[in-house]
Amino acid sequence: MRIRDGDDPLDASGVHPEAYPVVRRILAATKRELERLIGDASVLRQLRPEAFTDAVFGVPTVTDILAELEKPGRDPRPAFKTASFREGVEKLEDLQSGMVLEGVVTNVAAFGAFVDVGVHQDGLVHISAMANTYVKDPRNIAKSGDVVRVKVLEVDPKRRRISLTMRLDQVPEARSAPASAGIPATGSEKRLRPAASARGDAMAAAFRRAQFGRKTPGRK
Repeated sequence: MRIRDGDDPLDASGVHPEAYPVVRRILAATKRELERLIGDASVLRQLRPEAFTDAVFGVPTVTDILAELEKPGRDPRPAFKTASFREGVEKLEDLQSGMVLEGVVTNVAAFGAFVDVGVHQDGLVHISAMANTYVKDPRNIAKSGDVVRVKVLEVDPKRRRISLTMRLDQVPEARSAPASAGIPATGSEKRLRPAASARGDAMAAAFRRAQFGRKTPGRK
C-alpha cells in the first residue's frame, strides 16, 4: 500500500495519527490493504491485541484500535468550520448597529459569550440575548470554537465595547440625545422663561417699595 503525503486512508477512520504505526503492523500481519481491512470484523476479531503492542501502545490501546478499524470507513471527527467574516468590516469603527455578522465564540462565561466578528475586539452576547427563551447556563447554548450568527446592538469605540445578540429578531434600542445637546426650546419652554423673569422683576420691585416706604429717622 502506497500512501501519499497528506492523503492517508487512515484519516477516514477514528484512529489517532499517533497510532498509525500500530495499524501498519496489523496490515503487515494480515497482508491486506487498509481499504479491505477496515470494516472486516471477521478478520479483525481473530487478531490478538498483544501481538501488536510496543513500548508506547499497550493491550488496551491496541484493542481500541482494532475496534475502530471494525467501523465503516468514515471520519467521525467533525469537519472544521471557520467563520466567514464580512468583507469591509475589519475594525471597530466599521461596525454599525443592526449589522448581522458571522463570528466565532472565543470564550463563554457565566454572564454570556464573547464572539470574534473579525474586528480585533471581541463582542459580548449577554446571557439574556443568547436565546429567545430563558438561559440558565450559557454553556448549554454555545462553546468556544462555535461559529454563530450575531446582530450588532451597540458599539462604543471610546470604551472598545461591542454589544451583540444571538436573537437576530432583536431590535437595537435607539439612544436618546441628552437634553442639553443643542435641542431648541419648545413653545412651552419659551413661554415659561418670560414668566419666570416677570416673577423675579415683581419681587425686586416689591423689595424696592418696601425700602423706600420706610421712614427715615428725623424726617416727617
